[in-house]
Amino acid sequence: MSRLDSFIARMQAQRDCLNFLKPAVDAIPGPLLEVGLGNGRTYDHLRELFPGRDIYVFERKVAAHPDCIPPDDRLFLGDADKTIPEAAQKLGATAALIHTDLGTGDHEANVAMGKWLGPALDRLVGSGGYVLANQALEVPRWQRQPDPPGVPAGRYFLYRVR
Repeated sequence: MSRLDSFIARMQAQRDCLNFLKPAVDAIPGPLLEVGLGNGRTYDHLRELFPGRDIYVFERKVAAHPDCIPPDDRLFLGDADKTIPEAAQKLGATAALIHTDLGTGDHEANVAMGKWLGPALDRLVGSGGYVLANQALEVPRWQRQPDPPGVPAGRYFLYRVR
């Protein structure tokens, strides 16, 4: 599979997972968190799926299209290992949904990041909430959910928080 084909497959899986989660997340109070703004595609899709919901975004340095940048009071700017703990102090474990698509292109670096990322995000997600990640994350109170229909195994990781 070419890099382009892999990217397209990942984006389709991401969109399918978010669309699948919409009815469940609608029933859960709390904000939505987008960890990794990138060019803003997913943030834009979250705004479309969940109009009126508070959506907080984490990004090292904003480079998205101006229409896809959250308001300043919903943006945690800087390295995720610093901004996620800051957000946990501000928001607490209240998120109904956390979507994370962080990565470096280096498998070992991504695995190392996952070791601190899961526990850090756990401080932000409420009981009954969902975490959707582009990599496996191990957190004791998270239960891995089956892949939504049409999403290839191992493409995305969906968790329900107990």
